[in-house]
Amino acid sequence: MSTRPTKDQLAAAYGTTIPDVIAPGLDVLFCGINPGLYSGALKQHFARPGNRFWPALHRGGFTPRLFKPSEQEELLALKLGITNVVARTTARADELTDDEYREGGKILQAKVEEYRPRWLAVVGITAYRTAFGFPKARVGAQEHRICDTHVWVLPNPSGLNAHWTPDGLAAEFAELRAASQARRNR
Repeated sequence: MSTRPTKDQLAAAYGTTIPDVIAPGLDVLFCGINPGLYSGALKQHFARPGNRFWPALHRGGFTPRLFKPSEQEELLALKLGITNVVARTTARADELTDDEYREGGKILQAKVEEYRPRWLAVVGITAYRTAFGFPKARVGAQEHRICDTHVWVLPNPSGLNAHWTPDGLAAEFAELRAASQARRNR
């Protein structure tokens, strides 16, 4: 498949899922809201041009260089992974129901219990609030833990999230990076 999906490929991606990038013992498991059509068509997380996840990941100090979505499997060597709260591919996150978020939260909790990352980083405050029932949660470290896994909420890196600048996103990712390094060095 080319790196830019066709209109037909985007339409065919609706409702599909993409594989997690996951392994036991990760430092950080990043968790998106759900795959968009572009990601679904390419089977790559945060694949849409303009999504700021990959630049924020790099600028936050998690990767030695800016990775492309097609290089997502290389994250495992850095003890990083990616999953989603809701697996179903949609055109927009507002197509998801609260029930889907809550069910996704249960599935995510089971993944965390199985794979035991040091940190779960949910990329999207509304998704975290709804999936886990914490309506007043804010960006940053959470008191909520899943087993021994600490939870951090990051801003949604979508280009549609104008509240967060690239510098602001990078700073939030860097805070998580510092916390994950501190916990790793204990």
